[in-house]
Amino acid sequence: MSTTRDSGGIPARRRGPALLWRGTLMAALVCAIGLLPWLSRTDPALTVLKARALERTADPGTLRAVRDELGLDDGPLVLLGRWLGGLARGDAGRSWVSGTEVAPVVGHALGVSLLLMAGALVVALATAAAICGRPLWRGARLRPGGRAGGGGRGGSAALAALPEFLIASLLVAVVGVRLGWLPASGWYGPAWMVLPSLALGLPAGAVLGRLLADALPGAFAEPWVPAARGRGLPPGTLARHALRRAVAGLLPNLGLFVVGLTGGAVAVEQIFDIPGLGRLTLRAALAQDLPVLQLGVLALVALAALAAALVRLGVGALIGPALRDGALQAAHRPGGTRRRWGAPLGYGLVLAAVVALGLPRDPLALDTGLRLTAPSWAHPLGTDALGRDVLARVAHGALTTLGTAVAVSAAALLVGLLLGLVPRLSGPLAETVNAVPAVPAALLITGVVGGGPWTPAVAVAAVAWTPLATHAGSLLLQERAALHVTASRALGAGRGHLLRRVLLPAVLPPVLRHALLRLPGIALSLAALGFLGIGAQPPSPEWGLVLAENQPYVERAPWAVLAPAAVLALLGALAVTAAGAARRDEPGAAGAPGAPGARWRRRQAVRAAAAGTVPSGTAPDTARERVPQ
Repeated sequence: MSTTRDSGGIPARRRGPALLWRGTLMAALVCAIGLLPWLSRTDPALTVLKARALERTADPGTLRAVRDELGLDDGPLVLLGRWLGGLARGDAGRSWVSGTEVAPVVGHALGVSLLLMAGALVVALATAAAICGRPLWRGARLRPGGRAGGGGRGGSAALAALPEFLIASLLVAVVGVRLGWLPASGWYGPAWMVLPSLALGLPAGAVLGRLLADALPGAFAEPWVPAARGRGLPPGTLARHALRRAVAGLLPNLGLFVVGLTGGAVAVEQIFDIPGLGRLTLRAALAQDLPVLQLGVLALVALAALAAALVRLGVGALIGPALRDGALQAAHRPGGTRRRWGAPLGYGLVLAAVVALGLPRDPLALDTGLRLTAPSWAHPLGTDALGRDVLARVAHGALTTLGTAVAVSAAALLVGLLLGLVPRLSGPLAETVNAVPAVPAALLITGVVGGGPWTPAVAVAAVAWTPLATHAGSLLLQERAALHVTASRALGAGRGHLLRRVLLPAVLPPVLRHALLRLPGIALSLAALGFLGIGAQPPSPEWGLVLAENQPYVERAPWAVLAPAAVLALLGALAVTAAGAARRDEPGAAGAPGAPGARWRRRQAVRAAAAGTVPSGTAPDTARERVPQ
């Protein structure tokens, strides 16, 4: 008896438990937000009072009045139940700080963030298209074994490794203030969207473009491509179908990007003074304004659920019934006989040289007479606002920033792979966790594990696994729908054998390369927490704190900001080129470019397709595979 499945390949009988699991996660998240003041072991009355008027004296009588007004003595569970009861009646309550209705404020901020997200998404897609242009051109013109990641690889690495807040600061200082081409602050019309959209969209598009460029060679290595060329299909048609095949595996990650660009644009909204949802939740989290924070996070989780539903529909539209019916072509992994470790080795040596030159210097030595000194022989990267050597601070910060980023990346890879093996469990969990803004997540984790030097790392690791688990789950669902997996099951292969011999070898390499691409992003997340004042504290030389301390002087002393930004870009170039070299060194699948006899089989398949015959030694199903029209 056949099992009815939706367009995303989920059986109908399992949709109910999936919805129940998603609802449970949403309820748990809202409850955790409601317990935030008590988890963080702070007095919510004092925090709210300081948010209302910083100069007011926090005497016992004033604090008692605030507690009575907000009903804090009733306890967190009573407050949460009261808020949920009002929400069921359409009343989201009033802000604890301003006293205004919460729903209109959150609705307006959500509208602003959605508009900003749309602009950033346009920029991201344009950036990804520019990065993938050369791989598409080469693959469509019978060059699938070439350097698919070439053309803009260094530029995409730099974009992917630059912090959004740094791009925003540079755009404000150069384009907005010095050149005066576009507005640099506020939110009053379309012209005010351009700079923040560029700041958000460029790094996001660089990451998406690299992931897509990594998936395209496998799409061009599938057996239908030689048959399509033999039938005379133009390169544009081949490129369109290969792009359609590669995009299907990345759509879930695009859904995560959409939600992240909506609620995670905190630093950009702060710099450009945009009244969006990210800045609203940041202020609500710091002020412990629970009604605003709860409704804001709930709106982001609802947006994540909507994005996930649209992603499932999109995957079904791109792949068609093959995913539902278990008739997908197995993912091909084009192997490479050429080892191109020169570029990552060069980037690594440069990064090591910077660290080695700066380690003998004192990163904490103050010399106010040398404030904001330009680069010289004595100070190759200049000095900061306190006269400290920038090279020394960048080098010593590398020991903590890079070491922590590598440890968090390894943990995220392990957790992402394990949870990716159960996509029906990890999918809603990843979408819910990804919807939580960074600041409330960091505050929640700080309340649970306490403060300390490893608290920012734990906060970043708690959300860093989500894109890897989503990617692994998407690849796993497609691999399970492949014909050879169905045949293996029919021949008696058990789950353990399929997992070890078929599924993991197909899923692990692209997810491992994805983790390498995410390494600069992990460092950026740690830097962003430092920039917002939640991560490392002065006088630590952590890169995010170094950027935050020198960001106000970007016009007067750009070297103090560009030096740590250049090291971050260098780390991104190292990660991107290492991921590309790892892909080329990967053993090719049968029939893939680089595999033994692949070129001969490809020529035979093309001739057979043109003549309408089956070549000797070629599987009939492969030679007669249906070619997209």
